[in-house]
Amino acid sequence: MGDARYFSSSKRGEIHELKEELNSPNKDKKKEAIKKVIAAMTVGKDVSPLFPDVVNCMQTNSIEVKKLVYLYVINYAKSQPELAILAVNTFRKDTMDPNPLIRALAVRTMGSIKLEQMTEYLLEPLRRCCKDQDPYVRKTAAICISKFFEISPDMVEDQGFVAVLKDMLSDANPMVVSNAVIALCEMQQQSGKRMMPLDEKTVSNLLLALNECTEWAQVIILDAITMFQPKDSKQAKEMIERVSARLSHVNSAVVVFSNGGLVEARAAVDMVVGSTLTNVLSAIKVIMKMMEKLNNTDMIRVMCRRLSAPLVTLLSQEPEIQYIALRNIRLIVQKRPIVLQGEVKVFFCKYNDPIYVKMEKLDVMVMLANERNVDVVVAELVDYANEVDLEFACKAVSSIGRIALKLQAAADVCVNAILELIEHRADYVLQESVVSMRDVFRKYPGKYEFVIGPLCENLESLAKPEAKEAMIWILGEYPDRIENAGDLLYSFLDGFFSETYAVQQELLTAAIKFFLKDTSKTNQDIVSKVLKACTDSSSNPDLRDRGYMYWRMLSMGDLEKCKKIVVAPLPRIMDTSLLVESNLLEILLGTIGQLSSIYFIAPDELIEGTKQYEEMEDYYEDQSSVEDRSQNIKAVKAAMASPRSYEERTTDLDSGSEDTSSSSSSSDEDDDDESSESESEDEETPTTATPDLPIQRFMVHPEDQKGDVVERVRVCCTSLDDVRVLRLVLTSSNGHTGLKVAGGIGFVKGVLCMELLIGNSGGVPLTGFAIQCNKNAFGLAPKLTQIAGMPDTLQPGSSVSVRVPLEPNRLNSGSPPPNHPPLLLQTAIKTNVDIFYMNIPYTLYVVFESKQMINAEQFLSLWQRCGADRQTSRAAVPSQPLNPEMVVARLRQVNLFHVNTRGSRDGASAALYFGACLTNRLVVLLELVLTRTVPQKVMVNVRTETPPLVNHMHYLIESLLQLKPATKAQQ
Repeated sequence: MGDARYFSSSKRGEIHELKEELNSPNKDKKKEAIKKVIAAMTVGKDVSPLFPDVVNCMQTNSIEVKKLVYLYVINYAKSQPELAILAVNTFRKDTMDPNPLIRALAVRTMGSIKLEQMTEYLLEPLRRCCKDQDPYVRKTAAICISKFFEISPDMVEDQGFVAVLKDMLSDANPMVVSNAVIALCEMQQQSGKRMMPLDEKTVSNLLLALNECTEWAQVIILDAITMFQPKDSKQAKEMIERVSARLSHVNSAVVVFSNGGLVEARAAVDMVVGSTLTNVLSAIKVIMKMMEKLNNTDMIRVMCRRLSAPLVTLLSQEPEIQYIALRNIRLIVQKRPIVLQGEVKVFFCKYNDPIYVKMEKLDVMVMLANERNVDVVVAELVDYANEVDLEFACKAVSSIGRIALKLQAAADVCVNAILELIEHRADYVLQESVVSMRDVFRKYPGKYEFVIGPLCENLESLAKPEAKEAMIWILGEYPDRIENAGDLLYSFLDGFFSETYAVQQELLTAAIKFFLKDTSKTNQDIVSKVLKACTDSSSNPDLRDRGYMYWRMLSMGDLEKCKKIVVAPLPRIMDTSLLVESNLLEILLGTIGQLSSIYFIAPDELIEGTKQYEEMEDYYEDQSSVEDRSQNIKAVKAAMASPRSYEERTTDLDSGSEDTSSSSSSSDEDDDDESSESESEDEETPTTATPDLPIQRFMVHPEDQKGDVVERVRVCCTSLDDVRVLRLVLTSSNGHTGLKVAGGIGFVKGVLCMELLIGNSGGVPLTGFAIQCNKNAFGLAPKLTQIAGMPDTLQPGSSVSVRVPLEPNRLNSGSPPPNHPPLLLQTAIKTNVDIFYMNIPYTLYVVFESKQMINAEQFLSLWQRCGADRQTSRAAVPSQPLNPEMVVARLRQVNLFHVNTRGSRDGASAALYFGACLTNRLVVLLELVLTRTVPQKVMVNVRTETPPLVNHMHYLIESLLQLKPATKAQQ
């Protein structure tokens, strides 16, 4: 049975028994007790009452026991910070233990306990370990410095640990060097400051260490070298020669990761089967970077050919590795097409390749196709088009069309191949052929119209919306080349309202083209029927407006002018579907082998995590120093920092809230005016430059609609891109897209609700909507899984606003909330297509009790119990003068209840005390000290027994009162 027995106990009163066993003088009994504690902690039981007893067990020479105790301390240090301090002396003692394993274990644990109050006690032991004689301790200390930097970056810099890491770059042990590199790179990424020294001497030391360290250490060093900027072509050539040896590495793992963040790197490692991929790609990345400095064309050609063999070798690995290699090959080939110029046959698909590998190989084949190999490539694609896998066969047909667009000299070969496939009369082949030929007609007008006849013979086989769009475009563009074009177009009109909006729009345009080219009675009937359907019966605003535009244009009577607009010659097109935009390409080439290069998404968009809160707090800073800020974030910050009063901004919003989106479902009309706010609110507000905030709510407590001082409090529930936690078009668990969601959480008429704007941006109707939330710290969950007010069917292109009432304490996770705002409610929306997952942001006030639960006597008792050790203070300056009455009114609106006010003896300041009880019975206490100086200063003091609530509370107060951090001079 082994250690499994520790996880099977479920008896009551276990804590008391464990406490006795932990204090037993018997070492074996104590060891068994610690194992039981760790097992209970692992399965989610609360064993925090045993903290002092477990910490006492640290005084032992057993490494196994120390590891278990350290694991316990790491887990409960955040919730028991005052007890975690008890372990400081043991840490300091263990860093001087004769056993280097214990010294390293102590250092590693020190770095994992992220408590700022402990950091200052551990700096000296850490400094001592950085100079330890054992390299294992030194390399562990290097990583510990980067972890301390996450907690207190200023302290790490002031204490000179950055210089210590730089000295480690010249350490004799290559593992110490690699860990120093990784620590400096992480700190550089977090701070945005230049910390990694990349001069010639440092790079030379790194290259020397490269030959002696492990494979993953080589990856880390190569990533750092990627950031080096050679001063001339000669130096770049020398770098290439020294790194080229990595290309023949037995483990192809020395080639992937770049300088863009170890979180992403580790995620990529988990995704790859084995460590084989990384060595080769990291080396290729360095060489690609250095080739930018080469001015010798022959040298560039030689190096490109040298890159070919290792890339081809990767294609003989496992399918997962092949896929990652193929995604990176697409980037490399786009930048340097000659790298794999003569290797197209390597990418021919094997019968046992997984579908995801086959699809990537098709894309690479299209990119490598040229005049010399096009016959072989097209013949291979024709074979693929006859495969039983429909998705693969359709992609093969579309690939033939892309080659026709890419290579003018090969267009005849490609068109003949498509004609050959059409003769087989397979429905899926025909539909892809129609789409491909539509693009060929655009690229080569007047050249391949003889294909139109065979396409029109199989019109009844078209089922995909894309194929229908393409066929209708062909009918509208070439009505004079098709004998019964009017009848064919009329056949599509019978099912007009069952088609997607894209097909309907194509039908409208084609009907107008028919009429302008031939004003016969038949065409008049067609255009009248289409225009009437679009303007009278369509719920799509774009289609309706386009119909009105065409109708008014035709009513002017000048058909020649109309022809110049609608039937004008079209510009030629080119296939860019496989190309990455040039700026993004340069970014992705610097992240070869990371998730960024696999998803073709910039690292800043892919990795959010801690950056999200940093971006939210940056609105306090001088905007002139912030360069890379999205427009939506700027709009939110400008709105929150607006010098106008809350009432003025509320009036602006309410005045613009009457125009709801005409694409919303009719169920919206049943809601009151307060709930039908438009997507263009704040249009008249000069401070918010971008009207890209689909949902912004003013959350107001109903009891506060009185009094002269009362002002509405704005809590922005921004659009999905604004908080960068949701995507505009959500991707489901199986990769489907089409659900467009914006959302926020707040009070509406005193009821806690999740307000969602749900849109269908896909091509099929969405039905069967249901909603559910994941377990969370406050147990927030919908009262009903069905979404009230949601229509049975949400048509493509339409959207609807709904409210989902929420109730706390229904799905409690038993874990504390995250340390930094915003709070996120993990939500899933189920449709007939798939299940879509998202995070809905909300602010702490949402989970405040609406009734006052703390009186003055209770407040005083709780305030003293928390003590000054649990108080966090921040000095701030308000954007407009504050008085006590105004502050009390504003905080009352979010259920922060005023308990007492105390003035100073000299009358220069006033202290206001507030308390809030959360729905899960946690308590937050607040002291606001307002000065009467000019400029006015505000001291915000927060006390709570739950540390994760501190930052959320400060963020809420600073948002409500429009506070900015005080400078040192102002303090």
